[in-house]
Amino acid sequence: MSLKPIICPSLLSSDFAFLARDSNYMLECGADWLHIDVMDNHFVPNLTLGAPIVKSLRKHTTGHFDCHLMVTNPETMIEDFKNAGANSITFHIEATEPRGITQKVITQIKEAGMKVALCVKPKTPIEEVFPYVDQLDFVLIMTVEPGFGGQSFMKDMMPKVKTLRSKYPNLNIQVDGGLDPSTIDIAAEAGANVIVAGSALFKPNQDPKETIKLFKDSINKHSSN
Repeated sequence: MSLKPIICPSLLSSDFAFLARDSNYMLECGADWLHIDVMDNHFVPNLTLGAPIVKSLRKHTTGHFDCHLMVTNPETMIEDFKNAGANSITFHIEATEPRGITQKVITQIKEAGMKVALCVKPKTPIEEVFPYVDQLDFVLIMTVEPGFGGQSFMKDMMPKVKTLRSKYPNLNIQVDGGLDPSTIDIAAEAGANVIVAGSALFKPNQDPKETIKLFKDSINKHSSN
C-alpha cells in the first residue's frame, strides 16, 4: 500500500510576529498540516506557544493544526486546545505512562473530537506504544531530543521507524527533527510518511515549495517499493 505523504511545517521555525502569514504561505506551497510545538519549560527546557496563541491563529487560517504537547501534564490542556481549534493532539508517552494515564488521555482526546497520537523521545523504546497503536491516528518518533529547533537528524532512530512500519504497514508514522533534503530519503526509506520540518522550510534562500515537493516525491518513491 502506498501511504499518503503528509508534510508538516514546524511553526517553531516561523516568524512569531507573522504566524498567520507564514502558516498560510506554507499551505500555499503544498504543506498538509501545520505542526505546533507546545513546550512548558518543565518536560522540555523551553517555553513556546500556548492555547491562546493557537486560538488567535485559528481565526486566520483553515490549516490542520497538528499540536505536539511536550508537556508534563497533557491531560490538563486537552479542553483548552480543543477550544482553540486544534485538529490533532500528540502527547508524550514518557509523561503519562509512569502515572498510568496513557489510556485515559487517549480517550480524552478522542472524545474531544480530535485526532490523537503518541510520541516517543530518542531513548524510549518504540515497543512502549504497541499496546495503544490500534487507537491512534499516527505515531511520532522524535529524531532529535525535543526542546529546540535546528538540531541534527539522529539516523540511529530509523530502526524504530522500520520496526513500527513492519508491524503496522498502514499506520501514519511521523518523524520530527533534522528533516531536510539530505535526510528525507533515509526517513522515507525507513517507512516515515509524515514529515515535520522547520529550518529546512523556513530558512532564507530556499524555496519551500520545491522542498515540500522533494519530500513528497521521496515518500512516494519509497512507499511504493
